[in-house]
Amino acid sequence: MRLLVLSIVLSLLCREVKLVLGDIGTATSYRPPYIPTGCFGNQQDQFPPGNLFVAVSEGLWDNGAACGRRYRLRCLSGHKKPCKGGATVDVKVVDLCRRSPCPSTIAMSTDAFASISRSPSTKINVEYIQ
Repeated sequence: MRLLVLSIVLSLLCREVKLVLGDIGTATSYRPPYIPTGCFGNQQDQFPPGNLFVAVSEGLWDNGAACGRRYRLRCLSGHKKPCKGGATVDVKVVDLCRRSPCPSTIAMSTDAFASISRSPSTKINVEYIQ
């Protein structure tokens, strides 16, 4: 009987526990010009539909191995509640952040940033999953 009760309790708990596989970082928006990039130079076809791409900081760049990598980003928080209610965006890495030091973990194209944040000029906290 104890084993049955324990099994039921564990089953119920497992339904409520969600695994988080992502990392937490910050994101900012960056504006054109976007070309040339550190990954694909002047190729226009490097940019995914909707201009949903990012430049990453040195920590994610991995000596260029990040080129073409895809991430799903979700806005978590920021100054004056900029997040668009649980929205996520799928982006492609096309560049190394151009500013040194990079002001955030991920610099998002203006279109990508606008898809998850109401405020284009603020730094936001994001969850990113590869």
